[in-house]
Amino acid sequence: MTPRSDVYSFGVVLLELLTGRKSLDKSRPAREQNLTDWAIPLLKEKKKLLKIVDPRLEGDYPIKGVHKAAMLAYHCLNRNPKARPLMRDIVDSLEPLQEPEDVQNEKPVLTVIHGVADGQLKGKEGSM
Repeated sequence: MTPRSDVYSFGVVLLELLTGRKSLDKSRPAREQNLTDWAIPLLKEKKKLLKIVDPRLEGDYPIKGVHKAAMLAYHCLNRNPKARPLMRDIVDSLEPLQEPEDVQNEKPVLTVIHGVADGQLKGKEGSM
């Protein structure tokens, strides 16, 4: 395990949060069983992205935040480990998503991970 493989794993978790799906789900059609294989091509297309967001959210999420989180997941899942972002850059990208831009005092959009060092995660959770 390396910090770059940890970033990939974080990308998978972020994708699970966005889609509401498991990383591997044998109950789905063959082309949808592996979450990353199914979702990566859809992450960079804004129109298709909203179709893969967890339907249980019933559209109750900031679209800009979803787009930013999806692009972050896309970069974390890059096949080239050297092209993946550093964990500190991921934290910097997620922190602004904690509070919606247009409405102050709303609930945080995502749980933000703080204090990533030596493979240990210290969670700072926000309620959804």
